[in-house]
Amino acid sequence: METYFCLMKPAPVQNSSPVATLRSGFRPLLISDTKTFPVRYKRALSSSLQRIFFFFSFFIYAVISSAQDITTKDPSITQKLNPSGTEIRKDVPNKKRVWFIAGSNVAAYGSSLIALNSAWYKGYARSSFHTFNDSREWLQMDKIGHAWGAYTGARGSAGMWDWAGLPHKKAVWIGGLSSFAYLTTIEFFDAYSSKWGWSWSDIGANIVGSGLFMSQEFLWNEQRIQFKFSFHTTQYGKPQLEQRANDLFGKPWYERMLKDYNAQTYWFSGNVRSFFPQSNWPSWLNIAIGIGADGMFGGFENKWEDAAGNEITRNDIPRKRQFYLSPDIDFTKIKTKSKFLKATFIFLNAFKSPAPALMMDSKGKFKAYALYF
Repeated sequence: METYFCLMKPAPVQNSSPVATLRSGFRPLLISDTKTFPVRYKRALSSSLQRIFFFFSFFIYAVISSAQDITTKDPSITQKLNPSGTEIRKDVPNKKRVWFIAGSNVAAYGSSLIALNSAWYKGYARSSFHTFNDSREWLQMDKIGHAWGAYTGARGSAGMWDWAGLPHKKAVWIGGLSSFAYLTTIEFFDAYSSKWGWSWSDIGANIVGSGLFMSQEFLWNEQRIQFKFSFHTTQYGKPQLEQRANDLFGKPWYERMLKDYNAQTYWFSGNVRSFFPQSNWPSWLNIAIGIGADGMFGGFENKWEDAAGNEITRNDIPRKRQFYLSPDIDFTKIKTKSKFLKATFIFLNAFKSPAPALMMDSKGKFKAYALYF
């Protein structure tokens, strides 16, 4: 039996101002809608735009790295293998590629930041630098998303610089630091906006994401533990909850994929063969540990106002963390001569492949999935 509380209050006065933002999704939202969509939810969609940018950069990395050998090799240097059998290359910079990648990064980073500033911050008052503690929002799923974005951006950027022929360590430094710098710039936008603020937990998550990529490259010269993302569509059943989900996360699947933290899972996918190169374990088969959450209809609590201004409290819905165990595929270990397939495999490696999974949540519930994504 479900119970919930609805406190009646006068409906807010509607403002006919045409000024709009994108805070509720990809549809315009009038300033008069602020009561039904608190400004703190903007941070969830801001993280969504970051994901879009990193999806795109990783796709570009996949395309250019499959077009030719990812690096320009110096034939005078004897090639070596790392412990897992992957070739370690000595790189020779290709000036044309270096300038191309540098120009592309400046253009992409600059234009996306200008667009983000215009979309989110232009209509709000500026203030002096200040902080905002959102470390408890969304059961930290948005922080894990920040870390995934930093990791994926660093990996994609470093791969581009590898393709340009820079020494690998230099490519890793540039890729990792540029990804972190991009996300830090967004935090400065928040820090000088009166509606939001600098989030130290966001900065920490960005450091973890970039650091996970860089540390593995410096230690092993490969990503033995890959940081991946998956999403599944979620039906919330009750009309009240579906309406709330639509207001928060949007209706189309692609909006839900970016903004619905109840439907996202982040994975640490380990390549067993990389750790045990002499074993008979298939080189493409990984073991993945996933982190997710469920039951969230607000950043901090399940409490909101509907379109009529009524206060809804749904404390009967438990907010819970979820932990998963599942096999995974490392697509980059699948050998192919097709440039199209190679690009596809590199891009797919940012995502966890559908597979059977075991789940345990923070309330002690266990569940097995025949196929989970």
